[in-house]
Amino acid sequence: MMSFDARETALVIGLGKSGLACVDVLRARGATVFATDEKPETELEPAIASVESAGATFVSPADLASVVGRITSAILSPGVPLTSPVARAVQAENVPVVGEIELAFRLCKAPIIAVTGTKGKSTTTALIGHLLRECGKSVRVGGNIGNPLINEVLDVTPQDWVVAEVSSFQLETIRSFKPRVAVLLNIAPDHLDRYHSMDEYAEAKFRIFANQSFGDFFVGNLDDERIATLETDTGEPRMPSRQLWFTLHDRHDRATIYLHNGQVTYAPITGDPRPVGVIATTDIPLAGSHNVQNVMAALLAAFAVGCDAAQLREAIKTFRPMPHRLEPVAEIDGVLYVDDSKSTNPGSVVAALRAYDRPAILIAGGRSKGTDFIELGVAIRQRAKALVVIGEAADEIAQHARSIPTVHASSMEEAVAKARQVAESGDVVLLSPGCASFDMFRSAEHRGETFVAAVNALRETAGA
Repeated sequence: MMSFDARETALVIGLGKSGLACVDVLRARGATVFATDEKPETELEPAIASVESAGATFVSPADLASVVGRITSAILSPGVPLTSPVARAVQAENVPVVGEIELAFRLCKAPIIAVTGTKGKSTTTALIGHLLRECGKSVRVGGNIGNPLINEVLDVTPQDWVVAEVSSFQLETIRSFKPRVAVLLNIAPDHLDRYHSMDEYAEAKFRIFANQSFGDFFVGNLDDERIATLETDTGEPRMPSRQLWFTLHDRHDRATIYLHNGQVTYAPITGDPRPVGVIATTDIPLAGSHNVQNVMAALLAAFAVGCDAAQLREAIKTFRPMPHRLEPVAEIDGVLYVDDSKSTNPGSVVAALRAYDRPAILIAGGRSKGTDFIELGVAIRQRAKALVVIGEAADEIAQHARSIPTVHASSMEEAVAKARQVAESGDVVLLSPGCASFDMFRSAEHRGETFVAAVNALRETAGA
């Protein structure tokens, strides 16, 4: 067993937020720590300085052979695939390689609620944290949501709860990671620049319940074809944990939460079995049917840990959209501007377009992640009034939009200006890129902030 303490000589691979957090934690526990990254050292100067200030040693990939014989464990950052040259070199020396969430799990004394899916992970993770806090529980939230999970688990107790957003990349490197509640929201095409097929991508997601046992809970989406196939009446189920299912349809034989007469309705898993209307969909402060699903998943996680329906109803009403996720920015001359910059795959754009009854001027594009835009093209033709395309994938998205009026923009400021030219009162200008941001921006957050700044400049000009 890896101890991650003074008995350990660890190598941290990848020096983003998670990697640097692992360096700090391992050094604080007395481990000897080396760190490496495949980026050019000129780009790594701040990270190397952080590594050295923690008392660790930076080793370039070219010099890794000089220390690999001393390494007893390696921690892989989420953005670094197991197939990377450094990871392969370490594995060739029979050094066990795990990810940051595995390290966090092994050091965590509190039960974990883990959330994954192609879209909606961050909203659902934040919502679960909010619900549990409003029900009086002590909660930490971390993971792929923006703050490394390792930073949230070190001082928790068995009476606390940890809610973790986990990506398929992070799930690739688990060994014993075992959430008390595993939430699987949906599986749609994404990251196909990393995975060879949808089946391979789905299997990475399915690892979220791989180590669960009978005393744990699995929350799944019956409306998702791939996830629904995990449900079984006979034979050996894929997950050994207790299954809780949600659906947007009326009551399903196996659904624990479903829609009935406009109410999110819960079939209690303990006590009185009579269905309970938890909240009307009109009282959910988040746009779109996909967010109704996110609320259902969050409610099931909260019910699994013993929360009360009445408290949960009021808690949902006080939740607010997360930054850059269908976040209203302003209404100018009757036109609503919405920042959905965290939309980084085509499926999330489709959901965003369906979230509004207004005619939409869509701003989309960026760096493709290997997915196609066929389904997105259909949604654009059905739901959009006009399209403004940006970034490397602009031409490909425009090709699928076909008859929809389409213009190209070379900057976010130009995109907002061109959207403004065609927008009329009652429309929505929706930034929902469906692509990664790195062709034009530092991050999805930076992309969203640039959009917000452009809209605010527009508001000042309009005197709104």
